[in-house]
Amino acid sequence: MLELKEEEKRLVKDITLYLDSREQDEYRLVKHRFKCLEDLGNVISNYPSVRESNMLRGSLRDEQKLLKALCSFAQASHLLHIPSRVVLTRSYLVAKFQAFSLLSILVRDREEFAQSLRNIMYSIIHTLMIEEVYFSCLDDPGFAQDIKMRVADDLIALWDSGTDSRLVRHLPAFEDLWTARDNSPPAFGTMNGSSELLRITIDMGKDWQEFLMDQTTINETRWALEEFLFGLSYEEIAAIRTRLSKFGIAAVGHDEVRSFLDSRPSYDMVSGSDFRAIYNFYVDRRDAALFRERTNTPGPQHTLEEIYLKYRIIRE
Repeated sequence: MLELKEEEKRLVKDITLYLDSREQDEYRLVKHRFKCLEDLGNVISNYPSVRESNMLRGSLRDEQKLLKALCSFAQASHLLHIPSRVVLTRSYLVAKFQAFSLLSILVRDREEFAQSLRNIMYSIIHTLMIEEVYFSCLDDPGFAQDIKMRVADDLIALWDSGTDSRLVRHLPAFEDLWTARDNSPPAFGTMNGSSELLRITIDMGKDWQEFLMDQTTINETRWALEEFLFGLSYEEIAAIRTRLSKFGIAAVGHDEVRSFLDSRPSYDMVSGSDFRAIYNFYVDRRDAALFRERTNTPGPQHTLEEIYLKYRIIRE
């Protein structure tokens, strides 16, 4: 059954009781929105589990065949090869995010609800992001087949239950990453990234510190990290550094850095409290990385999130 978790149900109940005592129109709006979400979950649950086996015209379709299919198809063709329930479950996650986003707007002045709402929305956004990262792992020719099979199994677990053991383990690390970034906004300065890296490393957990110490000597990791820290594309960072060098400018300030660019910045400025923008920022960086890979141009060909998760998968 695709439904809210018990703690999510309790939160919705507490907020609806609060709204019922203060604003009837908003109370009815919330009741209707979550009834629609419940109905959507019930409809999706009527589709068979992705782990179920069935026969079609004498051909067995089971989990093992799905695993092999996921490891064989390119990312662009995944959509028409994955079960209908998977596509619908993703739609459910989007609808769930929007329902809880509505709650956050209606009770934005109530601190007792803020952290719980933030945790739920953050988890949904990163579940959607992790799915994208898993597909990136499946498309990586550098991954051994046995590792791809493990990643495909994680995807099936994610689709079947809404979570998987790897997501549970690494979700706190991704939250730490955004918290550290927000606590240490880029100073830009000489644009060499060393001060940002030092500040973010101090605020990170052990897993991230180990990753950064082990991987930041690798160009792609360093480039992907700079994109994440500065909120600029690899190409824009290179252009600003060239301008600093050409005109003998010692440092650039936060307010003027984007005036150094001749066109609209590739990525919108984003903080960890802007959940939709977190996802958009990831997608923009991923698309830029894919373009560099296809055109064989300099710069990171994977996002920082992809590089980190792949690093962990290989070592587990």
